Amino acid sequence: MFISNLFKYFPQPIGNILEEYFKKNDQNLYISLEEIRLRVNKPIVLKFNQTEKIFDYSVQIEEILETLRIICENSIYSYQSQICNGYITVKGGHRVGISGSTVIENEKVININYISSLNFRIAKQIIGCSNKILKYVIDNENNTIFNTLIVSPPGAGKTTILRDLIRKVSTGIETIHFRGITVGLVDERGEIAAMYKGIPQNDVGIKTDILDNIPKAIGMKMLIRSMAPNVIAADEIGSYDDVEAIHYAVCSGIKGIFTAHGSSLEDLSLNPSLKSIMNSHIFERILFLSNKGVKGEIDKAYSLNKINSDYVLY
Repeated sequence: MFISNLFKYFPQPIGNILEEYFKKNDQNLYISLEEIRLRVNKPIVLKFNQTEKIFDYSVQIEEILETLRIICENSIYSYQSQICNGYITVKGGHRVGISGSTVIENEKVININYISSLNFRIAKQIIGCSNKILKYVIDNENNTIFNTLIVSPPGAGKTTILRDLIRKVSTGIETIHFRGITVGLVDERGEIAAMYKGIPQNDVGIKTDILDNIPKAIGMKMLIRSMAPNVIAADEIGSYDDVEAIHYAVCSGIKGIFTAHGSSLEDLSLNPSLKSIMNSHIFERILFLSNKGVKGEIDKAYSLNKINSDYVLY
């Protein structure tokens, strides 16, 4: 089971505690594991889908630093840029969040000193979770997609859905005779493809080119100029720079799949940059995910009425 691959990142006492816990409990318990948190002088905490487990063990600063050293393969310096971003991606696509005292220079984080906590966020790819939204996104007549914005509050599955959708668009969907097309993925925070030493740990399709750890606006333009994608994809757009890059993509004849935070059209309009792109009617579909039940459930779907340039319920 994949959880055993994580034990190697912890000093022996912590690794033994975790291994023993999962051996004694339901073997399927690891499926619902979401986080492993270590905090200096605090207990180890496991977060599951519906509950949590707190161990009677006080984590020491030396164990935090030893864990970081193992994650960085004994070369913290070579991982400095990731540390400054606040996380490190390890094999399997799991992300280790880092917090402590930051060092700021020219309004940028150049180091994190006195690291006080680590958060292992467990990566999970849910194959097929985008099935229910395909009918809104796929333009089968032209073997392409509709420009699509997927919207939900945090934690409702935007990134998970986007990942699976990219995989399908890139590889193709045999059941509906959709041929895979080239996707350019800007994975700014490394959450979609989960690149590890240049290799995506998640399946994002056979025709997907990836730029990770780069601002979305810069990455979109780089991919358009260098990789000739049919589709550009990025997670959590929201800035004016993002919007300008999306305009650039559309004017270059490229389709797009993006996500954003929100619960309604009114929520989106509160963000000035998102409001401007909605007013330009670039998105042909706006899909709102339900934050209840299974990931991938649609709460509302809007389609662009090109006659009066208004969004109507699908």
